[in-house]
Amino acid sequence: MGSDKNHPSSHPFFFHHHHHHHGKKDLKDVPKGFMAVMVGRGDKHERFVIPVAYINHPLFRQLLREAEEEFGFDHKGPITIPCRIEVFRSIQDSIDRENLTLHHHSHSLCFRV
Repeated sequence: MGSDKNHPSSHPFFFHHHHHHHGKKDLKDVPKGFMAVMVGRGDKHERFVIPVAYINHPLFRQLLREAEEEFGFDHKGPITIPCRIEVFRSIQDSIDRENLTLHHHSHSLCFRV
């Protein structure tokens, strides 16, 4: 089967779901501390479940500004990020690498003697 980077067990910071139906039952698969977003342009969208902490990252904030410009605040359903899926994955990788680096540095400070 191989390693699937988008599978929850293989990635520490996000989940990715390919189903495209949306409703209350979808909320059950969003763990505490995470949120669902739709990513894509035109007819091609995918659902991602990402850490709420992404909201604090400047790259993700820029994506939210773009979503606001395109859809405004009256958009129904999950937040839709208007960018290509490959671009979003690249931004995720950047945020996750930065978070891992910060996480490892903070642990090394905890064990200093």
